[in-house]
Amino acid sequence: MSKTVFDSNLSDEIAEDFFLSKEQADNVFDYFKTSSIFLWKDIHNCEDRAEAIALLLTHWNIPHYKGWVFSGFFLKNQPGSLVNWWNYHVATALPVKENNTIVYYVIDPPHFNELATLADWANMVTLEANSYHIIKYANAYIFPTGIIKKSNWHLRNKQNLKWTMQGLAGINGVSITGKAQVAFNKHHIKRTIQRFTALKNQHPFKS
Repeated sequence: MSKTVFDSNLSDEIAEDFFLSKEQADNVFDYFKTSSIFLWKDIHNCEDRAEAIALLLTHWNIPHYKGWVFSGFFLKNQPGSLVNWWNYHVATALPVKENNTIVYYVIDPPHFNELATLADWANMVTLEANSYHIIKYANAYIFPTGIIKKSNWHLRNKQNLKWTMQGLAGINGVSITGKAQVAFNKHHIKRTIQRFTALKNQHPFKS
């Protein structure tokens, strides 16, 4: 029995003109699963890993979105929780055309060893029903504090790019402890940025 519900009111209206084959999507998943720059064992900073993947896919002109899942308690003050007592979780999603229908497959190696559909992924990270999952354009970095609407999300910009690179380095630069870590790990963050930039020349569809 599914423990998650698709929330169309918060989801973006996606034009289904751009998509991948399942084989292409599998190649993208394998590429990121095996990339050492992504700290998949780190259960925190999911929005930064999702954003880093989205930035690379944007550079490569590969269609993609982001899948989000919220606990029922966090989103609607109703029963419902996620694993690890998360309020939310996010991962990059790939549109795949199957039987004339677009299916969104999520890249989340810590929870699935292969691509998972958006609904299966959301159900997997739901501890107790209900959770609510949505699909957003990839440039939606994070939702606002307070009431979450379809159109009031914080979009990609230079400031959250810094947070993305810090998160990719395993540092939550927004938190109090993270700010201290940033001060003492500037070289590590710089090295992470260099490694990330180098990935732009490693397209997953090219040998």
